Amino acid sequence: MKQYVCLLALMLLFCFAAPNGFSQTKCINTSGEAAIVNQDVPSAKLEAVARAKWAAIEQVVGTEVKAGSFVQNFTLVDDVIKTKAGGVVKSYKVVGENIKDDIMNIKINACVEPSQAREAVSQLGLNNAIAVFIPARKPGHRGDVFEETNILSETLIGKLIEQSYTVVDVAPTHAVDAREIEKAMRSGSTLSLRSMMYKFLSNLIIIGKVDYTISTKKGEDIGYGLSMPFNNVTVRLNYRIIAKNNKTGNMEILSTGVEQAKGLANNVEDATAEAMKELAANLTPTILDKVGQYIKGNTKKVAVRVNGIEDIDKVLEVKQILQSIVWVSEVQEKQMGDFVVSYPENTLYLANSIKQKGNFKIVNFSPYSLTLDLLK
Repeated sequence: MKQYVCLLALMLLFCFAAPNGFSQTKCINTSGEAAIVNQDVPSAKLEAVARAKWAAIEQVVGTEVKAGSFVQNFTLVDDVIKTKAGGVVKSYKVVGENIKDDIMNIKINACVEPSQAREAVSQLGLNNAIAVFIPARKPGHRGDVFEETNILSETLIGKLIEQSYTVVDVAPTHAVDAREIEKAMRSGSTLSLRSMMYKFLSNLIIIGKVDYTISTKKGEDIGYGLSMPFNNVTVRLNYRIIAKNNKTGNMEILSTGVEQAKGLANNVEDATAEAMKELAANLTPTILDKVGQYIKGNTKKVAVRVNGIEDIDKVLEVKQILQSIVWVSEVQEKQMGDFVVSYPENTLYLANSIKQKGNFKIVNFSPYSLTLDLLK
């Protein structure tokens, strides 16, 4: 009887545990391709499988921005896949392959663990990639009617782009809606915001909600026998700047605040638009300052070793190349071929940028070091 009870308990435990175990992985069909170089089909197949695996990871996470758009040289991403995909892609099988015009195409069925997939994708997030979503309540409408693209968000995005930031306007993608943001602002929940980071490979999000009130209506008695000649509208913005802490991996609130501005016009819509323009002009410098501080605070020192440098002229030439890379703030030469580069992003992007600048071959890279060969 005792053995029967133990067996029954084990069966019940298995029944309750099984659904969770099965729900941990998601199996999907994806494909990848690679060029066949020097008739080396096995190497092309390995690369195509690696790309198919990464495609499966991106599909499970639901990214709106693909890693390939950030890193044109996919061989660098392969190194990330080798270190991450092993634990993310639990299993896979090749379901089809073909070769056409020296291009190997592989189709696989891959089983991916979602939480680890999100972590792998987040490794490719850019500190200077900013996701912006600031919906505004539409004037003259009752209820929750929002303009997800408006004067304030468009102005802010334009100013950020002028400063060479990579900016993603979340609104056209429909990845999140105004009600979700309003709920997140009230509750302090970061679940939807974390999802936005995964989707847009961004480490920094600017979110908010704009509301308005009619302070004084046109024609309203303002005392002394006078009537208000215009509609006086006040717009208020509640916003947060949230970023990923690269040391802890946690989300942190960089800044939170409430800003307001007033506008005068014959109708409510125009008065609201004027107030939004003033609000944008007042808010933009504050946002740029906070973002700049975040970028500066996340800048790290990367040791760059360039093999093949034999004279001082070549040292100066390579140093100039390194200094010309976007977001490189400082380059120090330590000795012949050794440099220390101040850079705020993933070393992967620095490696790719250097390779695009000249005749360099990437030998090895890690989060804080990079080795290259200077090709003659």
